[in-house]
Amino acid sequence: MGSACDNHDAPPTPLLEDLKVTIENCSMIFPSKEIQRKSMFVSNIDKVLTFDVETVHFFGAHRDFPPHLVSERLKNALEDALVVYEFLGGRLKVCHESKRLEIDCSSEGAGFVVASSEYKLDQIGDLDYPNTAFAQLVHKNKSFLREDDDPLCVVQVASAKFGGFPISISAHHSTFDGLSFKSLLGNIASLAANKPLAVTPCNDRHLLAARSPPRVPFPHPEMLKLNDQLPTSPNSNILEASTEELRFKVFKLTSNDIAKLKEEARDSVGGGTTTRITGFNAITAHIWRCKALSCDGDSNPNKVSTILYAVDIRSRLEPPLPKFYTGNAVLTAYATATCRELEEWPFMRLVERVVEGATRMSNEYARSIIDWGEINKGFPNGEVLVSSWWRLGFEEVEYPWGKPKYCCPLVYHRKDIILLFPPVDGGGDGVSVIVALPPKEMDKFYGLFNKFLGVSD
Repeated sequence: MGSACDNHDAPPTPLLEDLKVTIENCSMIFPSKEIQRKSMFVSNIDKVLTFDVETVHFFGAHRDFPPHLVSERLKNALEDALVVYEFLGGRLKVCHESKRLEIDCSSEGAGFVVASSEYKLDQIGDLDYPNTAFAQLVHKNKSFLREDDDPLCVVQVASAKFGGFPISISAHHSTFDGLSFKSLLGNIASLAANKPLAVTPCNDRHLLAARSPPRVPFPHPEMLKLNDQLPTSPNSNILEASTEELRFKVFKLTSNDIAKLKEEARDSVGGGTTTRITGFNAITAHIWRCKALSCDGDSNPNKVSTILYAVDIRSRLEPPLPKFYTGNAVLTAYATATCRELEEWPFMRLVERVVEGATRMSNEYARSIIDWGEINKGFPNGEVLVSSWWRLGFEEVEYPWGKPKYCCPLVYHRKDIILLFPPVDGGGDGVSVIVALPPKEMDKFYGLFNKFLGVSD
């Protein structure tokens, strides 16, 4: 034990603030075959995710795949992928008749950018530390686009001067959730290797259409009704970045740390529990306790804290969704407790609350949320959202030039989102917890995180 106390504000090695990225070429790429133009239905889950998810995938140098060959193979693979994922080369629009978002599968293309950096991969610093400079690896300048054009996907390859390269992908969140994005990456890797598709995606989003008429038999306290406050523009983004000063930390939990949290949960009720304690449930309960009790300026013990976390509904629906359903098939589960309960309850009670939130997500409950979104404009609402990239497996995708050394999103400047990632070195069954909080709250969170793990500062 003791790994948690090794977490610091700054990474062990200095971070580069300027990656000296030079844009070499910007272009649009189009489907390699003609596809029929059509409008694609967007589900009530998709329609509120009106923002881009920007990820960076770091690769080491490969003798048989110099950067120019990687760019060529990747570009060709993307052109083929735009045929299979016919919506990805399209554009979001608002349907005049229904007044709801849809995707115009118009084959207008995706962005493709070739860049270079003066640094090699091992000079960038710790890849799993939230480095704002990574934003330089995602192309932001849309000057190569037509006026008011906004592609659903832009890919950038940035070769390093002395080997290694990052590939960044900016994809609109309405197009994929984490699991379907992993399938896209697997298919791109197969196409780049001149192989058949790894999986056949299911693009039928009507599978998650609301019932007619909508039925909402459950209360949904995890949803915030916004009435007319929620914009209907395809470019609206209600996840605005925080304007507060935030401090970032990476808390690295080893497999032993996770086992200790599970043991604490069992021991807190004398071992008498039939609840299955997973690593995710224990970690989420631990984060919830620390986050709620670290809130600055609010010492009300009766304050209610709500934690949110995503649940994949593919297998929970009746009938189940196809395994490789493309689109967003996750809904937000929740757990609530007062700050006094979070501090005084046995840890197992908190784990059970997390488990109950996931168990609640039955077919009927999931359909109720989807129908709620047909009647109301709104968004999941809680004190903190745990977003887990831990088991998505982006780093396991085998490209012709090898597996990525690390994959991560750009830094979220949001204090209400906590990210879970696999460690940069594989790290066995460990996990990295990325937290952003105002300085005073971070100091409290840091102390509580270690205290509840039994680690002295």
